[in-house]
Amino acid sequence: MNADGRMRLGVFVQAAGHHVAGWRHPDAIPGGPDLSLMRHIAVTAERGKFDMFFLADNFATGYAEHPSSIGKFEPITLLSVLSAHTTHLGLAATASTTYSEPYHVARAFASLDHLSGGRAAWNVVTSSYPKNGRVFGREHPSHADRYAIASEFVEACLQLWDSWDDDAFVMDKARGTFVRPGSLHAPDFHGEHFTVTGGLNLPRCPQGHPVIIQAGSSAPGQALAARTAEVVFTAQNDIDEARAFYRALKGQLAPHGRGEDTLKIMPGFMPIIGRDEAEARALFAELNRTLDMKQANTVLSDRLGTDMSGHDLDGPVPDLPESDHLKSRAKLLLDTARREGLTLRDLCYRVAAARGHMMVIGSATQVADAMERWFREGAADGFNLMPPFFPGQFDAFVDQVVPILQQRGLVRREYEGTTLRDNLGLARPANRHAGRMDSAAE
Repeated sequence: MNADGRMRLGVFVQAAGHHVAGWRHPDAIPGGPDLSLMRHIAVTAERGKFDMFFLADNFATGYAEHPSSIGKFEPITLLSVLSAHTTHLGLAATASTTYSEPYHVARAFASLDHLSGGRAAWNVVTSSYPKNGRVFGREHPSHADRYAIASEFVEACLQLWDSWDDDAFVMDKARGTFVRPGSLHAPDFHGEHFTVTGGLNLPRCPQGHPVIIQAGSSAPGQALAARTAEVVFTAQNDIDEARAFYRALKGQLAPHGRGEDTLKIMPGFMPIIGRDEAEARALFAELNRTLDMKQANTVLSDRLGTDMSGHDLDGPVPDLPESDHLKSRAKLLLDTARREGLTLRDLCYRVAAARGHMMVIGSATQVADAMERWFREGAADGFNLMPPFFPGQFDAFVDQVVPILQQRGLVRREYEGTTLRDNLGLARPANRHAGRMDSAAE
């Protein structure tokens, strides 16, 4: 549990909703690049005192993909617009370490941090799917290579964000001094995959560094998170397994000189909310009735790393080779199927809804009860909310569930500060060159 006893909340925004058929519901706006919908979600999240608005990203596209992956804004562009419509809400975007350059990513997120007054967060991903490589004309690296690249990439960005001292830009008109001499510390980074030998061309971020988010749960993913992440989004659907993951990951922090509260673990969470459990279950059944099984099978095949179209939907989930892209997520789904005796069709329905994440179907009180249990029993520091469709089910959560959580003292009634770090209870990182400067001054 967090030191302040408060649950952290993010909203994972996919315009067409997280359920593959969510966009078809009468209370859903179908999605696509719709700025008015994005603005509504952001303003609603801030009204609910959420910590952050979170955007995933993808590159490859096609007819049978999840609807939310087909038509979408580039994340940093969208969050830059939303920064003008919000004042406290954290703005988190995904950027790939496999198909980007450190300078571009460091500059984009630093710009967002300045535009928003210190509310930017970067979700570090290695881009799991081989099809992403085709749009760049590149060979998709192996899982191990992607994490080696990511480790270097993050370190290069951290050095770029420390290019300038906090007080470098004095802009003294009388003396004609724009930046203080000796305040630039250009990185001299030489790795196996990246070389960066120049500084970033804007002042240090209001937060020092944007908040670092990571979502990998494989062994290399956890190792990267233990070194660098401040928030981890994970997929868990069993509280005992979630507790074990929570303890294991927090246990890897001490060798890096980190305390447990420097990392917030926030599993994905899909609530299906009704006035009572019967209404919620009827809503879930309605979503499943309109499900396109071809799309659901495509999403499942992507998650498992194997084409499942040739298998019997009403048969057991077959034994499959280990995936080289979504290792931890594929294992989670297969373990769930074996533990619960699911058919392939059952697993399709699960993946079409929450893609292996925790799901609760019930009243607002039942949803709040489940969240409280996971939080109090050490399975989560908070949750990354995955509504089945927008805006209806997200509005229902903010209007019905958040007040219950507030009454129980589990979520804030007002923001603690103005930056995302303030509100997450994370320290602002000192510039790595500050100690050297003080020593030199002596």
